[in-house]
Amino acid sequence: MNRRVEKAARNALPQEIDRQFQYMKKIRERIAGGAPRLAHVVTYGCQQNEADSERILGMLCEMGYGKADSVETADLIVVNTCAVRDHAEKKALSITGGYKHLKRAKPSLLIGICGCMGSKPEMSERIQKSYPYIDFVFGTEKLWELPEILFRVMTEKKRLFFPNVGEPVIAEGLPVERESPFHAWVSIMYGCNNFCTYCIVPYVRGAERSRSPEDILAEVRSLVGGGCKEITLLGQNVNSYGKYGNDGCDFSELLRQIAELPGDFLIRFMTSHPKDATRTLIDTMAAFPKVARQFHLPVQSGSDRVLAAMNRHYTRESYLSLVCYMREKMPDITVTSDIIVGFPGETEADFEDTLSILREARYDMVYSFLYSKRDGTPAAEMENQVPEEIKRERMERLLALQNEISLEKNLSLVGKTLRVLAEGRSKTNADRFTGRTEGGKIVLFDGTDEMTGRFLPVRITRAAPFTLWGEVVE
Repeated sequence: MNRRVEKAARNALPQEIDRQFQYMKKIRERIAGGAPRLAHVVTYGCQQNEADSERILGMLCEMGYGKADSVETADLIVVNTCAVRDHAEKKALSITGGYKHLKRAKPSLLIGICGCMGSKPEMSERIQKSYPYIDFVFGTEKLWELPEILFRVMTEKKRLFFPNVGEPVIAEGLPVERESPFHAWVSIMYGCNNFCTYCIVPYVRGAERSRSPEDILAEVRSLVGGGCKEITLLGQNVNSYGKYGNDGCDFSELLRQIAELPGDFLIRFMTSHPKDATRTLIDTMAAFPKVARQFHLPVQSGSDRVLAAMNRHYTRESYLSLVCYMREKMPDITVTSDIIVGFPGETEADFEDTLSILREARYDMVYSFLYSKRDGTPAAEMENQVPEEIKRERMERLLALQNEISLEKNLSLVGKTLRVLAEGRSKTNADRFTGRTEGGKIVLFDGTDEMTGRFLPVRITRAAPFTLWGEVVE
């Protein structure tokens, strides 16, 4: 894979955005009349993919498509894929393979693949050769050109493939169809320049590029004015926001400007890289109640030797110093992390260092993953790949320890009244309602539909490692 590290990206010109709106109009006119056309977007992967899917759906709605409840009723299917782990790619290809019978039953059905898998030239070529029922593929940097791509597929009657090539562009002003009326993803930057040795993201998402603070603030103002209660700022590494421009507006300053906007809303952000997280950022969080008392800070390993091999650019000591400072400034903060188990060359001593950092940091929750070899990354070529059975045995030990810590942390909340944003009826039990604390913890409680989208005082009555139960305080 090519290692691209551009230090800036341009905004799409107004005429380029207008060109895409013209294609949306052409498609709307083309499909008008007759039975309504329906589209379905399938999303895999991270929150950035969820945000991208909302943009895709927004453009499709502008083209005149309605929303299909399932792939079976759709006239157009767009699969937004993830490539961070091998399992994610295999799952997406397996699911997409099942669409072959849909194409046979409805030859007019259009099927497209986008996202991180679509960004890889070798994957685009594989789909072109082995999946003849897929009509188009495009990468993350081509998302904003979906209307033009789709119009060409319709009119040229041929399959089109556009992996990431050329200059990355930030496209403002495209329509968005948000899934929730009270929560919104707001992308503040795209791409990554860190090149951790295990990670494919810089190759499929491109170099870091930041949106202007003016555009971000305008979007947040509009959302809050429309009743949005929770804004999540997104980026592969939000802490490096503004590093290559924006006239000195770094992430701490952006967070301050957003927090000073009027309105009753909560601000979250993800994901952070420890090497770029600063005490200034933590001070800003502590100074503004609108910023959620939650920090997701992926450590990946507790071993300095493994961290160096991962190219993470921080040490165990510097990482723990940040966590300690967070808790000093915000004693009630929820701290979560990511851990990779079984990185090439990880010894039992290295893994014990990871277990010990769990004990010291006392995370509220950890998202843990078995190391997954990604072709084209340096780690894939490293010697001493850890056998799968050792990875799984270590994972079991890590989960057992973290479950114990998570339960202890949650039990300490029993009897306390927390501010909870009600999200609606639970998907697993329609008789209960679900919401999230400022720390991002799930709470189940009895409620009414009118509570959805509101901040509620909820007294915690029971706790499990990953769930809280409570009752609304009148």
